[in-house]
Amino acid sequence: MSADNIEKLYQNYGILADAKEDISKHEKEYLEILAAVKGSDKEKRLASQFIAKFFNSFPSLAEQAIEAQFDLCEDDDVAIRKQAIKDLPTLCKDHKEHTQRVADILAQLLQSDDVTEINLVTNSLLTIIKGDAKNALTGLFSQIHQNAESEVTNDIVRERCIKFLATKVKHLGREIINKEAEDLIIAECKKILEDVAAEEFEHIMDLLTWSKLGKTPAGKKELLQLVAALAFTPGDWQPEDPEYIDRLIQCTQHALPLFSSQVESTAFINIYCNHVLPKWDEIATSEGGTDYKLELLKLFAEITENCGELENIEQKINIACDLLMKYLPEAPMESEDGTEKKEEKSEEAKPGPSLQFSHVECALFALHSLCRKSPESISADAAKLKSLRLRLQYTARLTQGYIKKLKEVTQGSKGEDANSEENKLKIAAFKTTSNINSLIRDIFRTPPSFKSKVQLSFKTTKTEKEEKQSANSDETEKQSPPKRHRPITFDNREEKESPEKRSRSGDRNMKMYMPPSGKYSSRLNNSGRFPGSNRGRGGYPRRDFRGNGAPFRRRNY
Repeated sequence: MSADNIEKLYQNYGILADAKEDISKHEKEYLEILAAVKGSDKEKRLASQFIAKFFNSFPSLAEQAIEAQFDLCEDDDVAIRKQAIKDLPTLCKDHKEHTQRVADILAQLLQSDDVTEINLVTNSLLTIIKGDAKNALTGLFSQIHQNAESEVTNDIVRERCIKFLATKVKHLGREIINKEAEDLIIAECKKILEDVAAEEFEHIMDLLTWSKLGKTPAGKKELLQLVAALAFTPGDWQPEDPEYIDRLIQCTQHALPLFSSQVESTAFINIYCNHVLPKWDEIATSEGGTDYKLELLKLFAEITENCGELENIEQKINIACDLLMKYLPEAPMESEDGTEKKEEKSEEAKPGPSLQFSHVECALFALHSLCRKSPESISADAAKLKSLRLRLQYTARLTQGYIKKLKEVTQGSKGEDANSEENKLKIAAFKTTSNINSLIRDIFRTPPSFKSKVQLSFKTTKTEKEEKQSANSDETEKQSPPKRHRPITFDNREEKESPEKRSRSGDRNMKMYMPPSGKYSSRLNNSGRFPGSNRGRGGYPRRDFRGNGAPFRRRNY
């Protein structure tokens, strides 16, 4: 390092600082500062600060100054890069025409592995967005789209840009993200959804739901159209493939909060009734501890709550009824005097039926909701209704003993026992069996009536205080999906066991469903995107800013 060069830099700084209105006459001194980006480490750090300090005074040298600053952003020394990143926003503070270009470079810098460097990049991006939201966001989205369309791509840049938008931008407030910027976000996010990976989908939906689309019935309907198109592609449903099921589950989960009395779930009900339920036996059972069929049943039950007018409603009710029958135990044969017929001695040792009450609750709730739209449809086939009632009657008999004992146990719990996970599971079991009995009673009315209102046992109702706290939350990371109780499954042969053992007799390995963190349909095109995508992403090496990757893509704006 030359002390003379450092001294010369300070001299040039002094000349420019003292020149005031005559500063434009000292272009030579500013050019010497720009040349210092090729000097020693200390010269580079000083050059970064001085370039930014006097940038506005030399418009004819703006291009050279920007390129010099970008060179510093690629330096091997992390301290130099950090200084350059910190000074970058100054270049577009009073010159909006440079904002998009600076945002593009900062977006590429998000691929760093250094946490403090990432924080500086994030802060610089937020600074330029506050100064010129539309152009800054345009630069970010430009980088996202380029990494999707280019044959030479860098997935980590795209992923971190999308995460930045979803977790940081929406917290800037409406005074910064004005109508013009918000319209840009919506339009660009829609483009991303045309070719999106699983993890990206989470962030884009979070951002779109935050936007004005998530605030009005018309906007929510538009969002639902986008999600429905991603959730299911006619002719491309492969129920045996867990990736297709993951996609449907994830999309339906994002659709659920959008449904209301004004925003109907009809499109999703059509998907389930026309394509998913008819191939129920082909659906992959589970993977990684997730019971796919139970998750789909829960979602199907929830979407039927906001059902609109359906075409071929009787056919859909029959499909839902057939699904329910799969989970109802067959009633034992009765003798002529109406009592249960005794089996042969060789059959007496047979265990009683195993009843998957969580599955029954969901399927029964869905059928009940659909029948509410057309109560007479369930009676159209007298033989089918009789068979259904026989099974429901037997199911009700099996549940009543559990309901009584669970009620005694849960009402007798106090203090810490009342808040224990075990007691919460018993309460869920009690709600599940009670719901089943309430829904069964409606089908036994003459004629069947569907006026009972029950809340699905796995849904939690927020208190007013909790909703207010949730609305005011400033968390930047997306919250985990709401916790769901383990499925309630009772085995009739365990009647002599305690209620505690019975309530735990379900699938002990069942876990809360979590959206997949991997890729969708990578077997189709190795793209990591939803099935149907035509563009793949290459294995572009991640830039490490130490000369091992490709240089910045510097584009003219």
